[in-house]
Amino acid sequence: MSCGKPHETDCSEVLAEVWMFLDHECDSGRRQLLEQHLDECSPCLEQFGIEEHLKVLLARKCGGEHAPDALKQRLREKIRKTVVEQAGVTVQDRSDLP
Repeated sequence: MSCGKPHETDCSEVLAEVWMFLDHECDSGRRQLLEQHLDECSPCLEQFGIEEHLKVLLARKCGGEHAPDALKQRLREKIRKTVVEQAGVTVQDRSDLP
């Protein structure tokens, strides 16, 4: 997806990282770049809003029981991999950060 306007961060990168942004898994510098892009790009902001609503809905409907940490980690990794593959972008590996 692209709005056709030049941005410091490409639309496809922003959308590939939207779940990391929503889960507060970005470092502050990356988070700032993503926020700036969302402020400038209404198509990405709209998609972000959809993802944000989906996250809230999932938390409300599926939040009663807590999954084991190992399962949550495997799901996060699979979601990230799928999103990155679908977007066709390279996302910074954050496994070496504290």
